[in-house]
Amino acid sequence: MRDESRDWTPLHARVHQELRRRQLLVRGARVLLAVSGGQDSICLLKLCRDLQPKWNWTLAIAHCDHRWPTDPGIATHVERVAREFGLPFWLIVADRVEETEAAARAWRYRVLGDLARERGFAALATGHTASDRAETLLYNFMRGAGADGLQALVWQRPLVPNVRLVRPLLTATRTEIKAFCQEFQLPVWEDATNRELRFARARIRHELLPYLSEHFNPQVESVLAQTAEVLRADVDYLEAQAADIANAAIAPEGLRRSRLRGEPLALQRRVVRQWLQTELARAPTFAQIDAVVSAINAPQRTRSSTMATNYGRAWAEVAGDWICWRTE
Repeated sequence: MRDESRDWTPLHARVHQELRRRQLLVRGARVLLAVSGGQDSICLLKLCRDLQPKWNWTLAIAHCDHRWPTDPGIATHVERVAREFGLPFWLIVADRVEETEAAARAWRYRVLGDLARERGFAALATGHTASDRAETLLYNFMRGAGADGLQALVWQRPLVPNVRLVRPLLTATRTEIKAFCQEFQLPVWEDATNRELRFARARIRHELLPYLSEHFNPQVESVLAQTAEVLRADVDYLEAQAADIANAAIAPEGLRRSRLRGEPLALQRRVVRQWLQTELARAPTFAQIDAVVSAINAPQRTRSSTMATNYGRAWAEVAGDWICWRTE
């Protein structure tokens, strides 16, 4: 493995600038790196190790073993890489084998967040890229997500108390990162599961995005990642506006219609979604949200369709200036 920490590539410079501009990681921070062994996380490891003298970070590596059939050897490989980079290493082994991508992802974030908090790390850094952002946007779009889902994979967010999840590589595409790993001869583990087309994200990565790149736009990954970034700013603004309205519109009696009349539909929907999430204890559907929005200007005693909750069946009903929550 070539390890010339003095080499300074355009990717080094870009990540360094994004860290400062977005205030992702402060100087002297304790940073836990989530390293799967694949090219993205190994690239993140190399970049952070090279930037460490400039930022005075304390770095360490964590790896999650899902106990999948394709996993044998990966944990040992990552531990060896950690030794070569001179960094502490922690291995977390799953108690059971998760069958879906979503369940495995939720487990990883939970156990990595807990480890970071227990060991005093202020941040957990992952190697998500612009390509991952493009894939997530397409995946959520095809599932019918709104702007909130399309802007997923943000630069940083709270993970557990006192620990933030940060993604320093969101401007880099997978092609750039592959070239970086080849230039420095980094020890990348080729994960066979990344090519299993039974996973939706693998099909998006290996079939849909190459098709879009070839037939529509060679820069499709970057364009989609930029779209996610634009949507992020829009969502942040709308959520802040909706929160102010919700404070005045949501009360123990229900949802105050007069406070919502005259507001843009985008804000009405967001306030109604916040209210329904509290009542349903789960994310409401688009149809449920729109049914309540239509009640803002509906006649007295107008009822929505019945909705299932954790404690039975319920509906929204117009009563004077209020949209009230009724149960049976």
